[in-house]
Amino acid sequence: MSTVTEGKLTELKQYASNIRQEIVKMVAAANSGHPGGSLSAADILAVLYFHEMNAGPDKISDPDRDRFVLSKGHASPVLYASLAEKGYLPKEELATFRKINSRLQGHPSKKMLPGVEQSTGSLGQGLSAANGMALAARLDKRDYRVYALLGDGEIQEGMVWEAAMAAGHYKLDNLVAILDYNHLQIDGNVEDIMNVGPVADKFRAFNWHVIEIDGHNLEEIISALDEAKTVKGMPTFIVAHTVKGKGVSYMENACGWHGTAPNAEQLAQALEELCAQGGEK
Repeated sequence: MSTVTEGKLTELKQYASNIRQEIVKMVAAANSGHPGGSLSAADILAVLYFHEMNAGPDKISDPDRDRFVLSKGHASPVLYASLAEKGYLPKEELATFRKINSRLQGHPSKKMLPGVEQSTGSLGQGLSAANGMALAARLDKRDYRVYALLGDGEIQEGMVWEAAMAAGHYKLDNLVAILDYNHLQIDGNVEDIMNVGPVADKFRAFNWHVIEIDGHNLEEIISALDEAKTVKGMPTFIVAHTVKGKGVSYMENACGWHGTAPNAEQLAQALEELCAQGGEK
């Protein structure tokens, strides 16, 4: 288990709550977007951006910065909220989400927004891009690390498994892939649509080091990332067991909130619940 202090855990909990509040506000303002899978990933991104990664608005062009790839690009609200919290863009800009001419479109674009390392949205492609970044670090003799977040519905895509095979083959030990394993996709339960299990066994078969955690337990997330840094000669795959819509009672474990925006009354309830969990409105 991680030895991080209680003060740091409290700080990360606040960041995660703030990120979740911005997610629901953004999607409500746009009346469009994907709240469920954004909320399930908020704790993971809070740890990555505010504890783990060597990254920030002052390091956008730093060749030694760590890279993050949001492979499940439709969960852009969690990325935008994290980048705003980190200072890459003003929080006021989040209100332009999905508006014409906004830098914050439904899927992230590296051409439009500094801090976005890879344009994503076509599911299944992010891990291949992360592989390339990790290989580039080796060729350039850099020691940065690459993190990729995938969705469990997304890994039904065949390209993911080609990328998994390649990462294992090339022993990309500076690469960490994290699965947001919330068991729901737009059409229903992942196990009913196309069962991806047993996920851990499959990635082990592709020569990955596999860690399973509670994706909402900050200490477990930190410990897994710490463990990944000790692994040599193979990439690390973290199976993060999560809850779709985490933090908002009526969204939790409900596939209907995969891509549905809350109305004004629902937004107020969501913010009230999230504020009670820590953070500012």
